[in-house]
Amino acid sequence: MEEIIKFLRDLREHNNREWFNAHKDVYKSVNSKVDALASALIGKVSEFDPDAMHLTPADCTYRIYRDTRFSADKSPYKTHIGIFINPPFGKKSMRCGYYLHIEPANCFFAAGTVCLPTTVVRAIRQSIYDEIDEYRSIVESPEFLAVLPEVGMNPLKTAPKGFPKDWPYIQYLRPRDFCCSGPLSEKFMCRHDLPEALYPALLQARRYNDFINYAIDESSASSY
Repeated sequence: MEEIIKFLRDLREHNNREWFNAHKDVYKSVNSKVDALASALIGKVSEFDPDAMHLTPADCTYRIYRDTRFSADKSPYKTHIGIFINPPFGKKSMRCGYYLHIEPANCFFAAGTVCLPTTVVRAIRQSIYDEIDEYRSIVESPEFLAVLPEVGMNPLKTAPKGFPKDWPYIQYLRPRDFCCSGPLSEKFMCRHDLPEALYPALLQARRYNDFINYAIDESSASSY
């Protein structure tokens, strides 16, 4: 992991094609280590979700090259690496999965999903509203908050349409992106047993993912 983080730190300082091409061998070494880590994490997720065992590192990792066509930032490379294990379909599925973000001074673990269709977001909100006691038992439990203290992203400023504004748990319905996350120190990331060390977080993430995935699957089924 030290080599991965050092490469990303150097890339942030020299984000151009000339530097990258001159360090292509280092990138290939980094990429092989990322694939090995992805394989190990797939193995850990497979221990409680057998659908994950069919995934490969290519199903769970992303290209380092940025799409700059519609961006004012023309930097050609990403300065972070993400591993997203999302059984059974891989990273392109809209179902919830397990995400490890590797970036100097900004590493974190996350669960959930983002950029969902409006109808699916509405179904998730309805499920939380209808089953608030179950949802709170997940996201408010000490074990969960110890590893995933940030719940929900990209919130609305007010209550979503169709739900009472004075509902005492309205904060759980305001997110547009249903994911949760927690920071990881570089010291933690550099543990030799990182996949095993992340296992408690994976188990807590599973609780959240199972709840949200149920609403996603029900929403998808009702659309046919």
